[in-house]
Amino acid sequence: MRMSELSARTGVAVATIKYYLREELLPAGRLMSATQARYDDAHVERLRLIRALLGPARLSIAQVRRVLDAIDAPEADTLARLAQAQHAASVGAAVDDLGPAEAVLARAGWRFDPESAEVAQLAAALAALAEAGYEIPEENFTAYLDAAAVIAETEIAHIPTESAEAAIRYSVLGTVLVEPVLLALRRVAQQDAAYRRFDPDGSR
Repeated sequence: MRMSELSARTGVAVATIKYYLREELLPAGRLMSATQARYDDAHVERLRLIRALLGPARLSIAQVRRVLDAIDAPEADTLARLAQAQHAASVGAAVDDLGPAEAVLARAGWRFDPESAEVAQLAAALAALAEAGYEIPEENFTAYLDAAAVIAETEIAHIPTESAEAAIRYSVLGTVLVEPVLLALRRVAQQDAAYRRFDPDGSR
């Protein structure tokens, strides 16, 4: 298909497609002449992924490029590609001491990359709690770890295996777009728990 057809199928403006080509986010089409190229279904899928990453996922161009690099990484296995894509979609935090975060993760018995942005994010969150003088009750922390493990196991079990692109699309979009859902569900569940504890007979 020509670029005009690619634009029509994806809803992405021709000028935007040309921009993605210049930024090397979208692979070049098959040259038919000095001024014309042909595109196929792979370009359609890549464009949809780019739009999803830049749009709903709200990643930057640089982050999207790193995610796409993970998809296209030669000779990388699925685990390495998923890790690279997840790190690309994360924003690290500036922290001096990862010790508290590593202790929590070791306590959970989880295998993890100590240099990942997610460990730094956890360390920053724990540091903020300590600075505020807020201590998470032991029972609560155990519940958080157990719930996080169940969620992660369920999500990883459903990662598609037909292609690296499908796996990374599921993983990155599922992480970025589902996190607000998890936060909202937690808060609604808190409402329900509060009703059951403080208004058990439903009088209010």
